[in-house]
Amino acid sequence: MITIEKTLSILKNDQNFREVLADDNYYYNWPEEVLFDNISYNSKEVTPTTLFFVKGANFKKDYLEQAVTSGLRFYVAEQDYAVGIPAILVTDIKQAMSLVAMAFYGNPQDQLKILAFTGTKGKTTAAYFAYNILKQSHKPAMFSTMNTTLDGQTFFKSQLTTPESLDLFKMMAQAVANGMTHLIMEVSSQAYLTKRVYGLTFDVGAFLNISPDHIGPIEHPTFEDYFYHKRLLMANSRAVVVNSQMNHFQVVNQQVADLPHDFYGQDSDNQILNSKAFSFEATGKLAGSYNIQLIGKFNQENAVAAGLACLRLGASLDDIQKGIAQTSVPGRMEVLTQKNGAKVFVDYAHNGDSLQKLLSVVEEHQTGTTILVLGAPGNKGESRRKDFGTVINQHPNLKVILTADDPNFEDPQAISEEIAGHITRPVDIIVNREAAIAKAMSLTEQPLDAVIIAGKGADAFQIVEGSRAQYAGDLEIAKLYLD
Repeated sequence: MITIEKTLSILKNDQNFREVLADDNYYYNWPEEVLFDNISYNSKEVTPTTLFFVKGANFKKDYLEQAVTSGLRFYVAEQDYAVGIPAILVTDIKQAMSLVAMAFYGNPQDQLKILAFTGTKGKTTAAYFAYNILKQSHKPAMFSTMNTTLDGQTFFKSQLTTPESLDLFKMMAQAVANGMTHLIMEVSSQAYLTKRVYGLTFDVGAFLNISPDHIGPIEHPTFEDYFYHKRLLMANSRAVVVNSQMNHFQVVNQQVADLPHDFYGQDSDNQILNSKAFSFEATGKLAGSYNIQLIGKFNQENAVAAGLACLRLGASLDDIQKGIAQTSVPGRMEVLTQKNGAKVFVDYAHNGDSLQKLLSVVEEHQTGTTILVLGAPGNKGESRRKDFGTVINQHPNLKVILTADDPNFEDPQAISEEIAGHITRPVDIIVNREAAIAKAMSLTEQPLDAVIIAGKGADAFQIVEGSRAQYAGDLEIAKLYLD
């Protein structure tokens, strides 16, 4: 619960309060104590004791009028909608939401040790490594793109990589109520761009890598903007873990110089030695031998990042070894075997950099014919289309089938043709994703051949015209064509 006086105090301390208006009058003297037992940004979930937040560029006054008919008495917004009830006006609604949510839910962040991962790729994999490490001796909750758990027993898929602030702190509070001691989060650049984690300080923040992505009309306007919002995690963490091999490392290095930090990778104290398909050795703070289920040195690097972060949060080296060995990730390098012995790899690789690493790992182990099934999403990350073409051109023996991958409001045929326009050799386009997977798997002949189904990972849906359309998922469809 939270009083209106406490709400106004929070906003004023953040220099985010403007005034309280209703019918063009200023309201500062309340006739009674006002107490809110609910906070929401959904106009269908209001009561007379709800504090409602008006957010989103597409918000309509009709929504607010509907809420007023349900008894709503106060709302927070960046403008007065003149609906006959007091409007608490602020300069930044997202900042207001985050700070008020913290207080409303009793500052649950103070009762958890919080680890956050950011990076263009690898956030989910690193989060899974950290979860399995910490659960050896602690009680971790996890907010992940693939799976979220508030109690360590039940798991569900989140709509956003980093939940909206009102949902985020509600989930944190539930994790605390469930007796959780730690929290692992994926923190996207969008989380900082939209201020979902405004005011939150992380115990450890890990920066895995950076490459151009999420640049477009509805995301980041430039790479500089994208990189800046990624780096905000470092500015809001008590200690940090950074990949010394990442692009633009010197920028991050200077930023974290005065923070407790660990670097991993080339030219650091924490390196991977003797990397094999399912094992590796580490130097430095994690010195020792490790078994790992996920192939590829980049997955071993994610494991090291998670291990260094968890070491700062109370994990032992034994916990780290056991946790890494136990980790598998839905939609990340999941492998099936066809009747003819050929391998089928299902992976979430969804940008040029992650696709390059995926192809390199598969081609190292599968030296026959490789067929790639790939698409690009509509209305986001448009730079990926050219990047995919650039990567494919570097693998001249790769057979390519372009297909649909969350086309949203765009034509999947047109998206595929745009990708094909950046490729210097003929490729096939089969828009129906199941048909594309079936065709690819029909082209293998012997055990050294491979099919790579990239992009959607474990997502069991296709985003079409703003909604989730039914889709069985890449892994389940591939299983249908193993014979």
